[in-house]
Amino acid sequence: MTVSLVVIMFELTGGLEYIVPLMAAAVTSKWVADAFGKEGIYEAHIHLNGYPFLDVKDEFTHRTLATDVMRPRRGEPPLSVLTQDRMTVEDVETLIKDTDYNGFPVVVSRDSERLIGFAQRRELILAIKNARQRQEGIVSNSIMYFTEEPPELPANSPHPLKLRRILNLSPFTVTDHTPMETVVDIFRKLGLRQCLVTRSGRLLGIITKKDVLRHMAQMANQDPESIMFN
Repeated sequence: MTVSLVVIMFELTGGLEYIVPLMAAAVTSKWVADAFGKEGIYEAHIHLNGYPFLDVKDEFTHRTLATDVMRPRRGEPPLSVLTQDRMTVEDVETLIKDTDYNGFPVVVSRDSERLIGFAQRRELILAIKNARQRQEGIVSNSIMYFTEEPPELPANSPHPLKLRRILNLSPFTVTDHTPMETVVDIFRKLGLRQCLVTRSGRLLGIITKKDVLRHMAQMANQDPESIMFN
């Protein structure tokens, strides 16, 4: 890099007499930078700004499983999910208001927890907003459904809201016994923000990129709570 920088500066300026001063300045700058650390300015800004970035150079060879990292963990509140045809517009708006998640898994029912898809937060907000403005009969107690056919509703019920089009029917999933080495590799290569954990089609939890980074820090004997994300 230092040699390339000197050559580029020579080609831009054409000043042959400045090659030696440029070489001295570049080498001195490299020595000073190496004294402060090996990471570059871009990696430093990633850490300073709190971006959840998975470096391909960091190896992960620990024998942990997806179930060790997924949330919710023991003692934590259950996972926030949407049901395919049982929640009202008001229920979903309240869930969005009370949480800051990027999306929500959609299941058949809270009893079965069988996964059918994933709905992004921003698409839910936009779909509800457009439906209230453009569709007649959409009110707070309107049933939202993600199926092809509307659910059976009592007489005089408000018009239901169909949101099948915003549903991701094939979210990326792993089983609870998938090695974390594989999960980390999947996050790196596919650029995932989250991954759902299932067992025989039943939703168990979710793993986000931030969970992966905290787990990697924990395995490296670092304090995972010291990692701050924006």
